Amino acid sequence: MRLLRSRFLQAVLVLVLAFVILRFGIRPPAPRSVLSLYMFIISLAVLVFVSSDRDSWRDFIAPIWTTLVRPERRPLRLALLVVLPLLLGYYAYTQAAAKPQAPPELRAVHPAPPASIQFRGKEFNISGAENPLRKDTAKLKEHAAKGGEIYIRNCMYCHGDNLDGKGHFAPGFNPPPANFQDPGTIAMLQEAYLFWRIAKGGPGLPKESTPWNSVMPPWEDRLTEEQIWQVIIYLYEATGQQPRRWEASEHGGH
Repeated sequence: MRLLRSRFLQAVLVLVLAFVILRFGIRPPAPRSVLSLYMFIISLAVLVFVSSDRDSWRDFIAPIWTTLVRPERRPLRLALLVVLPLLLGYYAYTQAAAKPQAPPELRAVHPAPPASIQFRGKEFNISGAENPLRKDTAKLKEHAAKGGEIYIRNCMYCHGDNLDGKGHFAPGFNPPPANFQDPGTIAMLQEAYLFWRIAKGGPGLPKESTPWNSVMPPWEDRLTEEQIWQVIIYLYEATGQQPRRWEASEHGGH
């Protein structure tokens, strides 16, 4: 019990416990930048605590001082002299090591959609299709609200609560999740295009989007047709974007 009264040991235990909770106790996992920020704040708080008075500070630095100057601690000093540079070198290596990069071959970000797809056992024509929920303008806000609920439950973890592609899981993906706030994404696409991409996900992309396909799963097994259209309405309403309209040449017109 006397050992647990050591300010140095208390500080170490608090830091270790805080790291374990932040690293493994939060789901979904916190980004590394957030983890580093919290650990920095906790370290400052611990430092303030152990230096709150002279006796506490003396108790905190006592193990450090004895390790540095006492002859009987020489083996420990030698061990630290070896281990600490190795740890610092490993950290420097992991930071400087080459990160995975996309292959040099060209990849279509927005590949041409198929003319039609199979959706839950029926054929769905992509070319020229419009969002059927927009016909009843009185219910647009209701559909957008329901779409927002679906988005929060299923899409936020990757695409972010601000729809900017910076969700909790986003740093682990290459290519990253789509940023719907970017005018170069959904503002350039028809709603039927989004329906295809949401329904079929990464596995439904054509060959020109390989080899680094989107990791988005196909949602046709989890969401109904109406729910997908509702999510699409929410995306446009929440970002203030307008869906692209079909041109005559794009769906066989003249």
